[in-house]
Amino acid sequence: MKLLDLEPARDVRIVEVGPRDGLQNEKQLIPTATKLALIRRLAAAGLQDIEATSFVSPKWVPQMADHAEVMAGLPSQDEFPGVNYPVLTPNLKGFEAAMAAGAKEVAVFAAASEAFSQKNINCSIAESITRFEPILAAAQAAGMRVRGYISCVVGCPYEGAITPQVVADVAWRLRDLGCYEVSLGDTIGVGNPASVARMLEAVGARVPMAQLAGHYHDTYGMGAANVHASYQMGVRVFDSSVAGLGGCPYAKGATGNVATEDVVWLLHGLGVRTGVDLEALVDCGAWISAELGRLSGSRVARALLARRG
Repeated sequence: MKLLDLEPARDVRIVEVGPRDGLQNEKQLIPTATKLALIRRLAAAGLQDIEATSFVSPKWVPQMADHAEVMAGLPSQDEFPGVNYPVLTPNLKGFEAAMAAGAKEVAVFAAASEAFSQKNINCSIAESITRFEPILAAAQAAGMRVRGYISCVVGCPYEGAITPQVVADVAWRLRDLGCYEVSLGDTIGVGNPASVARMLEAVGARVPMAQLAGHYHDTYGMGAANVHASYQMGVRVFDSSVAGLGGCPYAKGATGNVATEDVVWLLHGLGVRTGVDLEALVDCGAWISAELGRLSGSRVARALLARRG
């Protein structure tokens, strides 16, 4: 029997962003060994796409200063066949460093808000897209895949509500550049099923649903509801963070990403196959939460742990 035949079937792909998006704003510097242990536990739980680190300046994100060390310590394909470890790259310098460290997939990030773009990456939306052109060209030449992120797809901490057509325009531009997939981020978690549906309707008219992903923060407790609404509209890829880790340094009050445990619980309840072992994932979330000295941000994890006694 081929090894591929042993892999669990998946109807939805989950992109685990905990090791990067989840940890990047932690005030305490987390040992590289802890990050690598987290990645290994996530892979063991069945996650096939695990965002490993970010090749940004340590000046701006000190937590990611060990990006090369993290890449060097990733599990081998022999240990976890088929697992993908994408990294974030803000510019060509970051891309070149990521490629030198052995990255096979990178992600670039834009925003649907001019004010947020200035605060986050110190340039306009149009300028950010222009910056990505050499990255996409270099990635294509190297045979690497590039994923696009868009922040503030529903609301912005500086501009308020975001017009869905603006999101659609940015998504189309990223896809036109060559991004194989565009992740739509509700960075401050103000979205609800209605506003998310309006946004997806606009974006889906420009970019096929098969090339879109949902990335929802849980500030108002709507993360899982927004995943459900997006699934009903045809989205089949979702970003999430184990134990609900995360937040955004440029979005005051924004809490973590929707917890991977909550997303898996929801999808399994709908009869959707994720390939993820929920019990192992809960154990992983409990472990990293203890390492960080806090309770898990996942309601599902807390409930299941309490039921175990």
